[in-house]
Amino acid sequence: MLRNGLEPWHLLIVALVVILLFGSKKLPDTARALGKSLRILKSETKAMKDEAPEGEGTGAVVTGRASEASGGPGAPGGAGAPSASGAPGGR
Repeated sequence: MLRNGLEPWHLLIVALVVILLFGSKKLPDTARALGKSLRILKSETKAMKDEAPEGEGTGAVVTGRASEASGGPGAPGGAGAPSASGAPGGR
């Protein structure tokens, strides 16, 4: 049944439905915004590939908050936690 895939008249019907749904005035703005988004996505993915070291592959996913990982304020035993003596900073 779907051997031929999309034929030209299918694409024409889809284009007509899109024009009816969004209106002819909004389509250029929508296409412009989509193009801009794709350019941003392309540049960001290129920047991520350029920043990744050669031997690491895809990189690691870091979970958790930065303050917990660095032992900063708010982290257990960090700089903001009171010590047993009651002095701030745990010292």
